[in-house]
Amino acid sequence: MTTTRMRNLAEVLRDEMVMRDKILALLADGPKTIPELVEVLKVPSWEVTTWVMAMRRYGHLKELPKGRADDYFQYTKVDPEPNEETS
Repeated sequence: MTTTRMRNLAEVLRDEMVMRDKILALLADGPKTIPELVEVLKVPSWEVTTWVMAMRRYGHLKELPKGRADDYFQYTKVDPEPNEETS
């Protein structure tokens, strides 16, 4: 029997920059829910939730309004604001 070791939070956070780029690439095709991201990334849902919440907090993505109360939130990427120095 094969058992899968659950990674600790420090390990998950260490991967945040790599996963941020992967998640943003997936969202380039359109909004996705956390279960949809989990299916493609093949990682536990709690890890995807951790990365998505951090990305939301720091303005990389936003959640869209839910159609029904029992629907999952969909997330979409936020285009960066133009830098004043490059304008």
